[in-house]
Amino acid sequence: MSNYTSRKNLTRFTYENSAFLGWRLYVTNKGKSFVKYFSDKQYGGPKESLAAAEAALKELKTILGKARLVNGTHSDTTVKKALKAIKN
Repeated sequence: MSNYTSRKNLTRFTYENSAFLGWRLYVTNKGKSFVKYFSDKQYGGPKESLAAAEAALKELKTILGKARLVNGTHSDTTVKKALKAIKN
């Protein structure tokens, strides 16, 4: 299971006593945090949930990378766009 180790912005949850098995996407950028869980059960397994998490992370980084800052942080519009991207 070495392919399923945690990496930057993606944490693997495989606790035997937990109801959740999957990946957590967590990004903090310019004072804003973005979190989403990708369940193995929902996506069809660890490989599929990882692929979904990586795709969402890539899209989130693209949105945040292109965003203009307002007073040193992301605007409400950028935050809404980023949250929408990771909810899909």
